[in-house]
Amino acid sequence: MNEEYSQGGSRIYRHTAEEFQQDYQDLGESSLEEIDAHITRWLGNVSGVFHELISPTVHVDIHLVPPTRDRNFNILVTSGMSDKPMNSPFPETRYAEVVALLPPDWKLDQASFEDENNYWPIRQLKLLARFPHEFNTWVWATHTIPNGDPPEPYAPSTNLSCILLYYPISLPRGFHTLTVNEEKEISFLALIPIFKDEMEFKLKHGVDDLIEKFDAKGITELFDISRPSCLKRSGLRGLFG
Repeated sequence: MNEEYSQGGSRIYRHTAEEFQQDYQDLGESSLEEIDAHITRWLGNVSGVFHELISPTVHVDIHLVPPTRDRNFNILVTSGMSDKPMNSPFPETRYAEVVALLPPDWKLDQASFEDENNYWPIRQLKLLARFPHEFNTWVWATHTIPNGDPPEPYAPSTNLSCILLYYPISLPRGFHTLTVNEEKEISFLALIPIFKDEMEFKLKHGVDDLIEKFDAKGITELFDISRPSCLKRSGLRGLFG
């Protein structure tokens, strides 16, 4: 594979389904109990788990921590992504799980999942949890993953079309990593949905400049489908940025 870099020096990986043949019978070594205890310790009680019936590559479940008086958003955390190590060039970045923060009124019942406007965050968590194992690669904080090439909106209700993985800045620092044993430390990475122009800006200027713009506009990892792009001028706020 030819190495490809953005203007900002970021390595660009392009994957196809034919690249890597995974053994779907080997689902890895589960850390489910440790992850569940870690979530409870740092975030609160899990009110439900979205279980999988069919599990290619790894068995991915999604744990739901509902809003509290002090934290007005839903937290979704995967377990299963870390059952197998990623093909990372750095030993300390081989194990991860992914996290999504959703508004308190987001519909999270099975009936509502028939509507992609409600289901797409769940879909992205599952896709990203499997992605490194399906393509023998890795994902980490500051990586961006577009929804197709070129990127397409995740759902009819939004023009957000890419994901930036980043550290979960809205969650306690102690939650960020879980040490299972001497050989396995799991990092928890937050999904930040972004626009195509924001991804292109990050690839050209680097993630630090993009995060600086996010900070100036108050953009966090909390999903906000109605926000404008951080590159738009003030006063142009609208549903599709």
